[in-house]
Formats: sequence, C-alpha cells, structure tokens
Amino acid sequence: MKKSDNPAIEWLSNRVRILDQTRLPQAEVYLELGDYRSIASALTELKIRGAPAIGVAGAYAVVMGALKIESTVRAEFLEKLRAVIRTIADTRPTARNLFRALDRMRQVAEAGADVAEIKTALADEAVKIHDGEMAATFEISRHGAALIEDGFTVLTHCNAGPLATTGYGTAIGVIMRAKEQGKKIKVLATETRPLLQGARLTTWELKKAGIPATLITDSMAGYFMSKGEVDCVIVGADRIAANGDTANKIGTYTLAVLARENDIPFYVAVPTTTIDLSLAIGDEIPIEQRSEDEVTHIWEVRIAPEGVAAANPAFDVTPHRYLTALITEKGIIRRNYEEGIKKIM
Repeated sequence: MKKSDNPAIEWLSNRVRILDQTRLPQAEVYLELGDYRSIASALTELKIRGAPAIGVAGAYAVVMGALKIESTVRAEFLEKLRAVIRTIADTRPTARNLFRALDRMRQVAEAGADVAEIKTALADEAVKIHDGEMAATFEISRHGAALIEDGFTVLTHCNAGPLATTGYGTAIGVIMRAKEQGKKIKVLATETRPLLQGARLTTWELKKAGIPATLITDSMAGYFMSKGEVDCVIVGADRIAANGDTANKIGTYTLAVLARENDIPFYVAVPTTTIDLSLAIGDEIPIEQRSEDEVTHIWEVRIAPEGVAAANPAFDVTPHRYLTALITEKGIIRRNYEEGIKKIM
C-alpha cells in the first residue's frame, strides 16, 4: 500500500490532509490543516484516530509548529518547540505511538545545530515515522494472516484498519491479507459504543475491501461465541505494557474473557511502536477519560435523562493471560509475553 492509497492522512510539505473520520460513513470529507493546534483539536475530536495514525499526525503537527516559529536563536526556538510538543502530548494520553513519535521528534530537534537544520530534520523524521508505521502494518498483516484459516468467521472490535494506522491496518489488515490469499473470511464487527467506530468505520473499510461483514451490538458477542459462530477474535491496541497487558478500546477486556470462556483464540495485532517497556504491567497504563456527552448523546441527540451521570473511560486493559498471541511486524509472540517482547524490542 502506498501513502496515496490511504486517505487517513497525507503530508503536503507544510500541512496535512486528513479524512475526517467523524463524518464517515455518511460523507467523505477531507480537511487541510496547516497549524499544529488544528491537528491537536482533530486528535481530541477523533477526526483522526487509531494509535499509529495518532503518532503520525502528532509528528506532522510538530513539524507544522516548528515551521511557524520565527525565532532563529536555537535555544529560544527549542523552548517554543517544547511547548508545541506538550500541547500535542496532552491530546490522547493512552496512545503509546503518539509519545514514541514525539520523543523521536524531540531528539531530532535537540540534535540539530541550528534552526534551519532542525526544521528540515523534523520534516524528514516525520516522514520516516509515517513510512515506518505503514511498513509495520504490512508485516503485521502478513504474519497474522497465517493464523486465519479458510472459512473462518472473525470477530473484531473498534477500528484497526487503514484509517487507524495510515497503512495496511493491524487487525483489519490481517483479515484483508487473509482474503487476498484466497481464504473465504466473514467478519462480525461490534458497533463499539459509545462512538460507534465499528459500525461507522470498520464496516466501511470491510465493504470497500469486499469482505462480508455483519454488524452486531457490543453485547451480542457472547451470544455468537456461545453458538459456535466465532472462530477467533482479533483486535488492535493503543498501548501494551512490558508483560503483554493490553489497553484497547473499552469493551476489549469483556471480549477477551468471553473468548476464554468459549475456548476461542484471542489475538492482538500491533506495531512495536505501541509497546511501552517503561510500564511493567497494564495497571500503569494511563486511561483516557472522555466526555459524558459521548455516552448520554448520539450525534448531539440526548438519549439519557437530563442530569444522569455517565462514565466514559475510552479504554480498558486486558491482562496478558487472556491473549492467545501477540502479532507484531517482527513476528508472533505466544504465551511468555514478557520474554517475547524483550526479544523483539
């Protein structure tokens, strides 16, 4: 897959062009953003989302912030750039790819001899980050497709396709690669409350890929598993601790427990940029808490009584004991996740 094949994000030298994911599937609306603050807002508002895509967008936002800094004094420039990076870092606290990308951009900036050199180096590094995420998703899909057998029905949650990764996709990439190998695959896609990324985005991507998909509500998963209608579950992730504990879209933990109860393989597909070796266990992963309105409203229409409190953690953590395998661009890890992760990292 070339960058031009993926509508999620495109770099245009001094600005980015993104597909507004909040408008899908009703309309394909593209936005050209030329200020780092507009990228920060787009990340917060989920106009662009998915851990790898968040990291790519964050890197480009740093470039745009750097280009707008007029100071030619290196120390002053770096001080202002750090403020730009802090603004971007505050947008999505759970996505590891964002912080890895920002760390790379910060290191490149601090290694530069002068402001002009730093600006050029930052643009080059952002493109490398983008290229790296794209290449990783292709390899993830190649490795993961070996786990999908002909005739499988795969259950997936949230959206982990090209929109979320700027590349081939992680969980959805595995499914698409299996289909390209000639395997007859069906997908059960959960709607993924509260923002319906599965209903809006995953089904949109699968339809475009010509893969048969059936949309179900999140609470139907156990029914289909108990009826023997699910052969495996495959999801992406936003951050993985050193022991393999996995933070992904809220509801993933529930699916993992259900899969274990029904003896169904549970796979997590991620690039190594999602793995955070600084966190020993999943309890240390910061969980983004989003607005109550996303639960009490659907598209600005209130569905709950006025004054009712709502909780909205965006992610939950699945303990590594529920994983059947972790699929990365460097290979598949089974069982001893801590040792396997150390080896590939």
